[in-house]
Amino acid sequence: MSNVTQMTETPLDKDWWRGAVIYQIYPRSYQDSNGDGIGDLKGITARLPHIAALGADAIWISPFFPSPMKDFGYDVSNYTDIDPMFGSLSDFDSLIAEAHRLKIRVMIDLVMSHSSDQHAWFIESRSSRFNPKADWYVWADAKPDGSPPNNWLSIFGGSAWHWDPTRMQYYMHNFLTSQPDLNLHNPEVQDALLDVTRFWLQRGVDGFRLDTINFYFHDKELRSNPALDPSRRNASTAPAVNPYNFQEHLYDKNRPENLEFLKRFRAVLDEFPAIAAVGEVGDSQYGLEIVGQYTSGNDKMQMCYAFEFLAPDYPTAPRVGEVQNAFSAAAPEGWACWAFSNHDVVRHVSRWGADVLDRDAFAKMLAALLFTQRGSVCIYQGEELGLTEADIAYADLQDPYGIQFWPEFKGRDGCRTPMVWDAQALQAGFSTAEKTWLPIPVEHQIRAVSAQYGDPDSVLEQYRRFIAFRKQHPALSKGEIRFVTAEGPTLIYERIFGNETLLCVFNMGPDEQAIPLPEGDWQALEGHGFESTVDNRNVELPAWGAYFARLA
Repeated sequence: MSNVTQMTETPLDKDWWRGAVIYQIYPRSYQDSNGDGIGDLKGITARLPHIAALGADAIWISPFFPSPMKDFGYDVSNYTDIDPMFGSLSDFDSLIAEAHRLKIRVMIDLVMSHSSDQHAWFIESRSSRFNPKADWYVWADAKPDGSPPNNWLSIFGGSAWHWDPTRMQYYMHNFLTSQPDLNLHNPEVQDALLDVTRFWLQRGVDGFRLDTINFYFHDKELRSNPALDPSRRNASTAPAVNPYNFQEHLYDKNRPENLEFLKRFRAVLDEFPAIAAVGEVGDSQYGLEIVGQYTSGNDKMQMCYAFEFLAPDYPTAPRVGEVQNAFSAAAPEGWACWAFSNHDVVRHVSRWGADVLDRDAFAKMLAALLFTQRGSVCIYQGEELGLTEADIAYADLQDPYGIQFWPEFKGRDGCRTPMVWDAQALQAGFSTAEKTWLPIPVEHQIRAVSAQYGDPDSVLEQYRRFIAFRKQHPALSKGEIRFVTAEGPTLIYERIFGNETLLCVFNMGPDEQAIPLPEGDWQALEGHGFESTVDNRNVELPAWGAYFARLA
């Protein structure tokens, strides 16, 4: 195995992740280098200059491990290799070397709650009840009537238990039946996963995004979940049509045993310099509480993100204040990583802006809102172009989630369509193939990088401008937050770091507003791309406008 050194041209910053802008890459859809219609590692490497020009501090690459691709890489059949469709380990080494040359850190997606049913571990585990890996997955006997051991449900629909005729037992799967859950109560499983972590750290990765971090442990007693009061159902973890939302998930996930494992995981990270991890907390009922637990004490996760801003509902001014204040209360020692879009949810310009007339202005305002929150930031490929959710025909669907719940829930393919690079090129410059793994919408092609690059009024240039503005003012990336006003469409808060206090004023509505400035000698800042006028201490903002100032 070749080792790739970490970034050495700049002084070591163990806190690089605090306030970082992390750019998520869905490798199937970023850039195809060999003409098969599917993105790959060489394609990512070729497009790294785009990310460097954007100003992102790091990339997070969704899974690229060998996989039968039933869940498009989130069903891993080998944790220490590259799926041939994406390339090879040497391609990955080249990607890291080029990213580090461009001062971009590399984080990869680790899926440790479950594997593919084609992983060698599971093949051995299911072969008998007495083999060396018999207890590496979650197995349970049927009830006397042959039914599953309890009422746990799968996020992808139906029971979380699947009958295996060889062992004459059920195995647990929180997701697809082809994604059996690993049994992290077994120390050998923990050790094996920590060895996987070291493998990638030794190749030079700078950190990890941990998929479904709160799903690692189950209740050893296999107690059934209680019903959830209908008034508390929230569809941000699973679509509203999924009965998964009908249960209070006390026993199938969110278990306290996870805290000790996360300490073991952090200890492995600390064996290497300047490594960071962000955990995905998939829970709409206890998300912020879990984030607080997992990021406390400086001995578990550096940061986590929950689903508050990935939810269907528009984050109104009051809601933004509620979420930040709730996070501060739940995780006083913790650090959040916020995202508005990712590979699992409807793109936020569509999710929140279905009735918005000026979607570019809307996208720019939301970007500024995201980049001025207290916490680190994840942005999802294509977000910087203001891409909308693609409407994928049923015949073109790839996502098993959408196929299961169509048409009430159309799945996740609409946010996973290929990146658009060149408005004039075949397949928008993504691929030379006649057909790509998902179709590229015409409305995306006209928003390609080539059509926006250098246009000061474009969403892309606004993202570049505002990320640079954020880096100029440490209060925006590392400072505290204090809310002044969060009423109606008006949102005002301060970001404070050292001797610098910045004022952030947002008009989160479709109508012009005159917003009174709070007390203080505020000096307007430039370089952020928003226009406004101040008249007699009133900031006049257009629809979806923003204003930024520094306390003199």
